[in-house]
Amino acid sequence: MFSKSRINEPGPKQGEDVKKPEAAAAKPAMPKSPAPDFAAPASKPKPPASVLSSDLTVTGNLKTTGDIQIEGTVEGDIRAHLLTVGETAMIKGEVIADDVVVNGRIVGRVRGLKVRLTSTAKVEGDIIHKTIAIESGAHFEGSVQRADDPLATGSKPAAPAPAAAPQSSAAVSKATAAAKGE
Repeated sequence: MFSKSRINEPGPKQGEDVKKPEAAAAKPAMPKSPAPDFAAPASKPKPPASVLSSDLTVTGNLKTTGDIQIEGTVEGDIRAHLLTVGETAMIKGEVIADDVVVNGRIVGRVRGLKVRLTSTAKVEGDIIHKTIAIESGAHFEGSVQRADDPLATGSKPAAPAPAAAPQSSAAVSKATAAAKGE
């Protein structure tokens, strides 16, 4: 339990080789105790996104708390954490997700905290969002409406502030181009 300190032992005399005792050199290092696991048992590694390939057609609703990447066709509503709509994808139905990235085509309402329409996106329907980004070249036909909680399950979103009135896609494109300095 206690070990003798070497502080009070005499040092090597003049001309003697300095050698460590064999016992000290062969002494195994103190075993490290395993670090306490402070992570909650529910915090498992995040699974990869579920991918629906381009040759797959789904008729029905999809619901997950994880991520989905759609490359095929879905005829039904989709609810997910992150939804990525690939360039070859076609969705006919309502989309509800925390993050929505649209590269393909959606016919139906889009509700998301963050919605991004890339230059290859084609959306026919209303978008209800907290934040939105529309790249130049995206095709959009419908209204855009900002809501503090766009994921609310109510059939009709909260009334927008006067500054966030629905806009046509032409007005959004002009506003986006003006913001980019084009």
